[in-house]
Amino acid sequence: MSDVLTIQSHKGPYEVRFDEAALDNLDSSVPADAHFIIDDHVADLYAARMPRVLAHRSVLRIEAREENKSLDRFPAYVDHLVGKGIRRDQVLVAMGGGIIQDITCFLAATLLRGVDWVFYPTTLLAQADSCIGSKSSINSGAAKNILGTFTPPRRIELSTAFLDTLDERDVRSGVGEMLKVHAIDGPASFDAIAADYASLFTDRATMVRYIRRALEVKKAYIERDEFDRGPRNIFNYGHSFGHAIEAATDFAVPHGIAVTIGMDMANHLSARLGVGTEANAARMAPPLRANYRGYAGHPVPLDPFLAALSKDKKNVGSGTVTLILPDGEGRVFRDTYANDAAFAGLCRDYLEAGRGA
Repeated sequence: MSDVLTIQSHKGPYEVRFDEAALDNLDSSVPADAHFIIDDHVADLYAARMPRVLAHRSVLRIEAREENKSLDRFPAYVDHLVGKGIRRDQVLVAMGGGIIQDITCFLAATLLRGVDWVFYPTTLLAQADSCIGSKSSINSGAAKNILGTFTPPRRIELSTAFLDTLDERDVRSGVGEMLKVHAIDGPASFDAIAADYASLFTDRATMVRYIRRALEVKKAYIERDEFDRGPRNIFNYGHSFGHAIEAATDFAVPHGIAVTIGMDMANHLSARLGVGTEANAARMAPPLRANYRGYAGHPVPLDPFLAALSKDKKNVGSGTVTLILPDGEGRVFRDTYANDAAFAGLCRDYLEAGRGA
């Protein structure tokens, strides 16, 4: 019997089912009313494991590239589903990582004014973080994640067997989000996962334990603040800087690794802004820097970085940036800071000399 974590949402409860046989069970009993939206690479990797799924009458295969979750791509997705006879009492089944999740969630919220969806997350980043919380995030033009909805799935089927086909870079991307969630839970939680950092890559039981714990931590926040108006905001720790790094490097740095750099940068700037300490930054640095190894020296042009940071959707007013930073005890909080020459100088110092130092 699968392990279950239940999440409360504005549309009622939904479940995360931890089941290593999830894919096999799906292929042995394919829902007739399903419309599958599958990462093209996942479809190729698991073709032998899901022949009935791939032979189903409605399968939309999408390459998991950032540009494919842009608004101008959606007419083709809608045309496919309409051509396959989508009805409101049917279900979208997403199989992939965050990009496929965003696409399916947005379609589920808007198509026919709402249809159900089910998610089979295949990346660690999706399994340990984004699969719960109801969010979709869609790009429009140059604005990343500017459109979206809060539309929870009917359920999530989580099998860590999918992690077997991820490369190390993708695993580290997911681990970056896990480090973030444990940091949000507090210094003791972060120190625990930091101590087991190496085992995450070698021992599946350790990985499953920390995936579940990450979801438990996030569950408490999203049930209090599903629509991201208050306490849940701190889950953007590392993301303001991380998203700006992604944009400035044309997404050459994977999301979770950019977030890992973003956390290190937040810790670094926090001490220099006088709200955190060098001791906390040093305490957290080893697992963060281990996780973004190979990217410490990747060029991040300052002007595109600052331009992207100034467009962050968490900002309020002009001339300021809203940041999630650790305080003197290592607990993260949200505040607003002047986006001025002094702040730009701190960013430049970190990007040009601080990473990995």
